Amino acid sequence: MTPTLTAAALPYPALALEIETLLRDPTVVVPARTVQALAGGGSLFVMPAADARVAISKLITFIPDNATRGLPAIQGDIVVFDAVTGQRTALLDGPTVTARRTAAVSLLAAQRLAPRTDGPLLIVGAGVQGRSHLEAFHHGLGVQEVWVASRSVASADALVQHARGLGLRAHRVDDADAALADCPLVVSCTSAQGIALRANPRLDAFVAAVGAFTPRMVEWAPEVCRWLAEQGRLVVDTRDADHEAGDLLQAGIDVSALPTLADVVREPATQRRSGPVFFKSCGWAGWDLAAARLALQR
Repeated sequence: MTPTLTAAALPYPALALEIETLLRDPTVVVPARTVQALAGGGSLFVMPAADARVAISKLITFIPDNATRGLPAIQGDIVVFDAVTGQRTALLDGPTVTARRTAAVSLLAAQRLAPRTDGPLLIVGAGVQGRSHLEAFHHGLGVQEVWVASRSVASADALVQHARGLGLRAHRVDDADAALADCPLVVSCTSAQGIALRANPRLDAFVAAVGAFTPRMVEWAPEVCRWLAEQGRLVVDTRDADHEAGDLLQAGIDVSALPTLADVVREPATQRRSGPVFFKSCGWAGWDLAAARLALQR
């Protein structure tokens, strides 16, 4: 599918629901992904996954400095197979799936965990993930106001205009740390090459931290992560975060002791607890499998 067709097959609320369904599916198998370092400083990701009916292999590259070349940071495809016959059934655009399933995972976490969902929403990082999270939180949570912070004024202004085109109230902020005091919903989706946020979120905040997905990458200051651990609840997307959640690992937090999104979904009656929630997302081929399952249904 083209990027446009792939996006049309993956509406955010339906994708969040399919991700929840996948987390309850005992037939899902997701081996560890292979990450091959590339000569230019990028990475090649090979990510297989399967259930009783569908098998996929995601093959993408991540080149952090591709913006300087006028190219997207993520490129590649997801090949979808019938798990019984082995026939190829679909070819999905890899960057589109990555953007939408990552935002849908954050949406599901917010639906389950956010102390309040009315916003404003603060987005730190105005790239592809900033746009997808803006759309997901608008369509899935009903967010009507968004604040955007980015090192690039042009990128921030472009995302603000996109938000206004969707009918949202939106404006650019120059100090993300100061904006945390006014925003109960926060998404950090920077390039994670250095600390971007040093202030504590609100006590009723939900934070989706998606930029850092290796032990060396970081968006949030270690002291903030430790404060969040003391004052609220830390949740990771999967057990792969045990060795990938750079923000938490650099803060000296035992990530292996934290609950995953699957644990949250399987709780008999999820109750919102007092204090801030920090959801650390690192990525998993299971999310791509959920996207493939939804695309085949549609």
